[in-house]
Amino acid sequence: MQNSPLQPRVGILGGGQLGRMLLQAAANYPVETFVLENDEHCPAAHLCHHFTKGDIKDFETVYQFGKGLDAITIEIESVNVEALEKLEAEGVKVFPKPAALRIIKNKIEQKKFYQHHQIPTSEFVITENKEELKALQSFLPAAHKIGMGGYDGRGVELLKTAADIERGFDAPSVLEKLVAVHKEIAVIVAVAQNGETTMYPPAEMVFDPVLNLLDYQVSPAELPEKTFWKVEAISMAVVRNLQSPGLFAVELFVDKNGDVLVNETAPRVHNSGHHTIEGNFSSQFDMLWRIMLNFPLGCTDAILPSVILNVLGEEGFSGPAYYEGLEDVLKMENAFIHLYGKVQTKPGRKMGHVTVIGKDRAELTYKANRIKHLLKVKTK
Repeated sequence: MQNSPLQPRVGILGGGQLGRMLLQAAANYPVETFVLENDEHCPAAHLCHHFTKGDIKDFETVYQFGKGLDAITIEIESVNVEALEKLEAEGVKVFPKPAALRIIKNKIEQKKFYQHHQIPTSEFVITENKEELKALQSFLPAAHKIGMGGYDGRGVELLKTAADIERGFDAPSVLEKLVAVHKEIAVIVAVAQNGETTMYPPAEMVFDPVLNLLDYQVSPAELPEKTFWKVEAISMAVVRNLQSPGLFAVELFVDKNGDVLVNETAPRVHNSGHHTIEGNFSSQFDMLWRIMLNFPLGCTDAILPSVILNVLGEEGFSGPAYYEGLEDVLKMENAFIHLYGKVQTKPGRKMGHVTVIGKDRAELTYKANRIKHLLKVKTK
């Protein structure tokens, strides 16, 4: 397919489901799309104009991929930042800026960033190895998060007693004091190239305690007005201090007293924003294209309340994916299924999500639980 030379050339590092949904939104804009990913059968491969097979962590691969582009973005943090810095120096626009990505991709640097900017976050200690961890039994209960390489629940261990310490990481990590969480909130913040900002309504996340993955999420979250203002102010403080255009997902804890602490930040489109495809006027994916192409920011207002449910591979099933109960869910009113095109399933693998929109929040939660029991990813 030949594209006009006037169309911006934009690359995505990573070709998973986030890249897939980003490319689905790209169809609405005059843009020529490029994807770099190790797997030529990845979810995003067939939706871009140009696919390159390669390692997003390799300096030369990322640099060669990006040097002919107008802009480049990421769908996962574990990319070669040095290559992005060189590309930025040569005039390629990088979303987010490599300086912001450096802070966020290392959980140690991320916690230091919150501390430096006086952004409320849970108490923490940095550990270099397991021996240092063993000396911190009095700090428990805590979450041990590996500094580099953790993703989607991996690289996090909850250490409640001294007996749990063996599960900790023998590598630079952050030991975060566990807090009594009343609600977990996620806020997507968009920053235009001119510095203009807008924010999506906060969403409440409910996690699977076994897999440590998002179970389902309701948006907009129900929060007292004072708590809402705290969530908004803290989220904006995080993003403004990162000093970068792009899309950012800020995850926060709210305790029973209404105090708000930042948990983590993602510098990209995020699972906690999937509901915006049907639930909001401008989706998070549409918004990132507006930012990268230097168009006006979109409207973040909710059209209707929404709930999203992750579709995960069932325990005990590995191999070619089969979606049990798919037709039953498709019959449900205002239910929207997004399958990610992954041919192989395995336990806990993200295979898709379902969004349900409607006016009645109780009905939304009921439907989410019904879908959870109906839709199973197995093998034939």
